[in-house]
Amino acid sequence: MSKSPVEIVQELLSDPTNPEVVERLVAADAKYVSLNFDTPDLKRIMPWAGSHDEPGALLQTFVDVNRYWTNEAFTITDWITQDGSVAAFGSFTYRSNVLGKQVTSAVAILAKVEGQQVTYMQFMEDTFATARSFRSGGTWTIQSNPDGTTIEV
Repeated sequence: MSKSPVEIVQELLSDPTNPEVVERLVAADAKYVSLNFDTPDLKRIMPWAGSHDEPGALLQTFVDVNRYWTNEAFTITDWITQDGSVAAFGSFTYRSNVLGKQVTSAVAILAKVEGQQVTYMQFMEDTFATARSFRSGGTWTIQSNPDGTTIEV
């Protein structure tokens, strides 16, 4: 019996580090975009960041995320689907495994399902907050306001 695109994405997100689940639900040539399309500095902090189309990229991402953080909560509150595309919105709370810093972030996921498999997934979060869970020291001097003021973060 075939499943709806939402059911497929729900099942995948319920067990994304299980190779059997991921292999069954994700197409071998699926494209996965994590946080951005390509930011080398962010990739140094979070190696899974960026666009990936190699087999196993989605599974490796979730395995790595679970190496770097402990998932304390992951809640999807809203699902939207249309013509095989699924959007999911919610939040998660992670605790960094090295520093023990907790962060809660909004999350937005876009998935495309064809032939009972995910062929594309884009995962977006508050990257500034999650990267800060790894910060062990130092400050940034930020100058974003056109009035010339700076702030220290």
